[in-house]
Amino acid sequence: MNNLQSEMEQLLKDISILDFALVDFSEYLDTHPFDKQAIAYFNHYNKIRMDLTRQFSEKYYPLQTSFSSDTAEWSWGLAPLPWKSNYEKEGPGPECLPCKGGRK
Repeated sequence: MNNLQSEMEQLLKDISILDFALVDFSEYLDTHPFDKQAIAYFNHYNKIRMDLTRQFSEKYYPLQTSFSSDTAEWSWGLAPLPWKSNYEKEGPGPECLPCKGGRK
């Protein structure tokens, strides 16, 4: 794996982690809508997530249609499909739960 691909995968991982945390925060805030500290945390991590998503979109491809560039091509449609990553080339990774008994 080259350095550029490694950097891209790390950015995607960081964005995914932040997405998970933000869903957790939003579920908490659904039941605690006046918790100022939780709102501050949500806003802080949401800003980081938006910055990373913008950085990823500028460097690789847009993760959301709102981050598509205003060039002559619709870059949203040119991005690789999530399920077409390394799986087709390398098969499932060791973390693939249904494959724990070996490939079938």
